[in-house]
Amino acid sequence: MKGSRPLDFRCPTCGESLSPNARSCGRCGARRDGSDWVAPSTYDGLDLGDGDGEDFDYDDFLRREFGHDGRGGNWFTRMTPKERFWWVVAVIVLAAFAALALGRW
Repeated sequence: MKGSRPLDFRCPTCGESLSPNARSCGRCGARRDGSDWVAPSTYDGLDLGDGDGEDFDYDDFLRREFGHDGRGGNWFTRMTPKERFWWVVAVIVLAAFAALALGRW
C-alpha cells in the first residue's frame, strides 16, 4: 500500500524498537533531528582524564564539593557558627519534647 508506514519503528543506530513519534532512543541516545537521525556522541560525562592520575586534584575536588579540605575536625567543627547555633537549638528543643513526653517536667 503506497504511503503506509511500517508498524515497527527501529533506531537506526542500535535497532531498539521505538514509538513512531519518538524524538530520541532511550537505549543508545541517538536523537531525531527533523526526519534524520543523529548518532550519539561518545562522551561518557565522567571527565576522568587519561588514567595517569595527574589530571585529578583530590584536594581541589574536596574544596569544590564539600567546602573544606577534608582534613581534621569533625562535622560540628566544620560548621559555620550559624549552623552550629541552630543545631544546638534543635537538640535543646528535642530534649525538651522528650522530657515532656516522659513526664519529667
